[in-house]
Amino acid sequence: MQTSFSLAQLANPNIAEADKILRACVHCGFCTATCPTYVLLGDELDSPRGRIYLIKDMLEQDRAAGEVEVKHIDRCLSCLSCMTTCPSGVHYMHLVDQARVHIENTYARPTSDYWLRRLLATILPSPFLFRLALTGGRLARSVGAHRWLPQRLRAMVGLAKDWPATPRPTDHPGIFPAQGERRGRVAILAGCAQPVLRPEINEAAIRLLNRLGIEVVVAEGVGCCGALTHHMGLEEAAHETAKETIAAWHREIAGKGLDAIVITTSGCGTVIKDYGYLFRNDPEWRDRARAVSERALDISEYLAGLGPLPRTENAKPRLAYHAACSLQHGQTVTAAPKELLRQAGFEVADVPEGHLCCGSAGTYNMLQPELSAMLRDRKAANINGLAPQAIATGNIGCMQQLEDAVQVPIVHTVELLDWATGGPVPEKLRGRL
Repeated sequence: MQTSFSLAQLANPNIAEADKILRACVHCGFCTATCPTYVLLGDELDSPRGRIYLIKDMLEQDRAAGEVEVKHIDRCLSCLSCMTTCPSGVHYMHLVDQARVHIENTYARPTSDYWLRRLLATILPSPFLFRLALTGGRLARSVGAHRWLPQRLRAMVGLAKDWPATPRPTDHPGIFPAQGERRGRVAILAGCAQPVLRPEINEAAIRLLNRLGIEVVVAEGVGCCGALTHHMGLEEAAHETAKETIAAWHREIAGKGLDAIVITTSGCGTVIKDYGYLFRNDPEWRDRARAVSERALDISEYLAGLGPLPRTENAKPRLAYHAACSLQHGQTVTAAPKELLRQAGFEVADVPEGHLCCGSAGTYNMLQPELSAMLRDRKAANINGLAPQAIATGNIGCMQQLEDAVQVPIVHTVELLDWATGGPVPEKLRGRL
């Protein structure tokens, strides 16, 4: 793609990076076939190629974002299926992230949209506030009050399916010692929403790692990774929370050392692995950020590197494996989760149209509820058609999104691996097998 940025514009490292990404695009259109919003809507501007044209024009002209750009870029899920498809290696993720920052800095959103986004950016990264919000949402659902709310607020309350979980020891800073001879030392991301919704995921990960001889650290000072605000274009807020997390993990690296930083929420993992890029222009933080991102691994990647897992011979359900977009496209981790499950004795089936997003995408199911519901129902139909006994996946957002639409329990891959190697039956499967 030909670009025409001025020399003055290219002096800005962000514009220089955008120019490099844009020039890699050859207009081939392969991305349109795998873009969820284009598949649903058939609008070129709701495809990666169409959005790239919008972003190029907006940045080249150095003008404020308009309604057209905001509409179509807001509709992007950042599922990154286009990056898996692209034969030219266009790094769409970095380009659309930059466009979102430009939108937030130059576009005056309608008041209701502005405050909804700020509400989500305040509540979701805080386990305390998120618990309060879920409790209120659960009360509203219990009396049917949610039916009278505007659509986007109704979608938010709709996520309050259960009462929030009480805090667990795995949510708080501490060291969980290895059993037997210590083979390694890792940090684990406690997370923001996951401990409130499904604390059993990290509990299973820590149990499994400890049995395998791995000491696990929940580091003091690690909070939100910044992924949620990052994808909303709130760059300053995202960087501030990311810096706190980077500093906390770097203290562990510089102290007793870390072999890896394992992450059980793939949406967070994609951003943490990108810390080195996000802080590339910050001389104070770039080395520490790079040290963190170089050690970041999805839990399935780390487990695959430990060699064959021990396994019990208990009967195991037939699984459908739902590949979270942030794992398969954002981190290009595709084989490890399924191979680990098969080694553990599970029969694993791939979901048709597995490259298409389920519609969760962080806050997307609350900000774009209509499109999100269409994608959810399409994904659920493909899963239900396999008639599995359970569903395995690696991201809490997907689990929440699909839970009410599928016919069988959906559990995290690491819960199944923990069970298959001597741990308890996952909570969602108890009494269902």
